[in-house]
Amino acid sequence: MNEIRQIKINTMDNVNLVKSFWDKQPCNIKHSKKELGSKDFFDEVESKKLFVEPHIIDFTDFKNWKNKKVLEIGCGIGTAAINFARNGANYTGIELSEKSINLTKKRFEVYNQKGDFYLGNAENLKEFLPAQKFDLIYSFGVIHHSPNPGKIVDSLKYYMHEKSEARIMLYSKDSWKNYMIEIDLDQPEAQRGCPIANTYSKLEIQQLFSDFTITSLEKAHIFPYKIEQYKQGVYEKEDWFKNMPDKMFNHLEKKLGWHTLIKLKLK
Repeated sequence: MNEIRQIKINTMDNVNLVKSFWDKQPCNIKHSKKELGSKDFFDEVESKKLFVEPHIIDFTDFKNWKNKKVLEIGCGIGTAAINFARNGANYTGIELSEKSINLTKKRFEVYNQKGDFYLGNAENLKEFLPAQKFDLIYSFGVIHHSPNPGKIVDSLKYYMHEKSEARIMLYSKDSWKNYMIEIDLDQPEAQRGCPIANTYSKLEIQQLFSDFTITSLEKAHIFPYKIEQYKQGVYEKEDWFKNMPDKMFNHLEKKLGWHTLIKLKLK
């Protein structure tokens, strides 16, 4: 398997490196310059996230989970989490990064929402998450950062019933971004130094989820904007995308998108 810049050291050091990386700069924390943890901060983070990744809304289908039990593996700073809660889900989130999960808890306080939160390594899920069944297990851009993604996947069955669904996003090997990374014109994450960011082909996804039935497998998301301008809140497209017709760009995303969107059921 061709892995992106994965550091080959022992497993515990790998986990500590991943934790340290996301504690230092939680995902999307720089999407706002407003006061950290304020309503204005969270509103701006959410707005920017869903503007550049609008496929999240269709993929999650937040409204579908009202009064249902949702488990999110890797809640980050809670952008998806707060939307599940707002739409009436009984939400549980787990997270490896203490700084990230504390911001999610703060977010729930700010919006007066309820949820259950667990700090821990998803590779050892059964050691800290009480036995129960969820209607949805959701994980967006998380499992591919694990030193042992298979251990997380194996745990999913333990928390699913016969009608449960899992919705998982993994980075795509056959993607525009991965090809740019290969020639050093891009990097897996916004911040440099991500210790583990695995990518997956269709075959590798089928192998990873061989104990499940894959009900849907699609690609989405090519980030078309100039990074420096984007950091300043300006959405200016790269020259090679600027004059591309929307129809062509949308087709390119479906073929070479960075995000592989996977829906799973128990066999």
